[in-house]
Amino acid sequence: MKKILTASNNPKIIDTVRNACVLYSSFFSADFCTETEDVIRFINYEMPELKVLDYSDGSIDCEKIMEAINSDDWLHYGGIIAVCKNRAQVELIEEKRDMNVLVVQTENEFVQHFTRVLRILYKNQHFLFNRGMKDVVGALESGAFVCGNDPMDMRFYTNFLVDYLYNSNRISKYERYNLQLTFTELLTNALEHGNLEISYQEKSDWLNNGGNMIELIEKKSKDPRYADRKIRISYSFAKNASKFIIHDDGNGFDWRAVQNAKAEECHGRGIAMSREVMKYLTYNEKGNEVTFYVQNQQNLSNSVPNIIRPFDTIDYNDKQIVFREGELSNDLYFIVSGRFAIYANNRLTTVLNPNDLFIGEMAFLLNDRRTATVMSVGHSRLIKVPKKDFLLLIRKNPHYGIFLSKMLAQRLVKQTKDTIDLKLKVNDLEKKVGNK
Repeated sequence: MKKILTASNNPKIIDTVRNACVLYSSFFSADFCTETEDVIRFINYEMPELKVLDYSDGSIDCEKIMEAINSDDWLHYGGIIAVCKNRAQVELIEEKRDMNVLVVQTENEFVQHFTRVLRILYKNQHFLFNRGMKDVVGALESGAFVCGNDPMDMRFYTNFLVDYLYNSNRISKYERYNLQLTFTELLTNALEHGNLEISYQEKSDWLNNGGNMIELIEKKSKDPRYADRKIRISYSFAKNASKFIIHDDGNGFDWRAVQNAKAEECHGRGIAMSREVMKYLTYNEKGNEVTFYVQNQQNLSNSVPNIIRPFDTIDYNDKQIVFREGELSNDLYFIVSGRFAIYANNRLTTVLNPNDLFIGEMAFLLNDRRTATVMSVGHSRLIKVPKKDFLLLIRKNPHYGIFLSKMLAQRLVKQTKDTIDLKLKVNDLEKKVGNK
């Protein structure tokens, strides 16, 4: 269960969050605080994955709350939705470029779209919960969004990615505008000409007859031939550049025929505009996948944080052993990249990846011998955290102990679920064998 903390005295905002959480009650739970200090205490000890901060009436000191969150980016992972009284306040908060902020909205926008945002985050948990975690230790951040034929959903996916790059100081304000323009144009092409197979002539006739494109999209989306088609937005954020791939389920289109469309035409100029603002943009031969790159500006935001800096980073080759079952060692390992096979009694029990965060927590907590052998699968990287150093961190900041306990509890829940699923499959197999 993921927690959503709402810091607000506004009944409209509180009701919006409460009603949205009812729809996703199996995954999100709602908590509410109306006093600044209560909010900070809740964040420090409950570590909610999503925070809704109401800037609109000034009754809560949101700046003080943000300072508390930013005091430890590694610990307070997740995201923030800022709610403002007007567009001017939205622009002021966006100018601060806070990496933890997912989206900034006016009160009316929040009331109208929060349920949609929650649905998107529910379907794309990797972006909400792992966003920024790999960046702070220098690893490649990558993932994908899969969306249907809803233009409003595409707008939010675009905002999540573009705002994250801007807030993490990878792109400038000018590049933010260009990237926003590129995403809008290319996703529009993927939707209209890719998934929905709207021809340029069909679009022209519709617009010339006074039609609205949203209405045409809704009409075509109901067609069984197109209804189940998806658009996949893949991303990877490296140190020097960010890469994006947009892939639709359509039959492709002749992108060469329209890439030089004239600017005065009412449509058909999207590819040409995108090529002008993006230096690295290519289509596949079929025309249903486009790849483009953005060069990252270099600054201090990509440096390793103080909590990780003192510890050793270790690279492993394929099939290299990290430690063996029965060894007397109790250091903790933070997973930066790669995959790790876990063997107990010479049997493969599981495979861990960066989403699992740590390796070796059992010996660390129990002060015992290693309970399993860990082997790198392919090239990988770990940060070795000596037990005494991590214990010092916990003594100075007890939240780290809560963070570790929470992570272990989540892993235990996952393992329990996997065990139950495996037993069900075995039972089904035994029944099938018995019926033969």
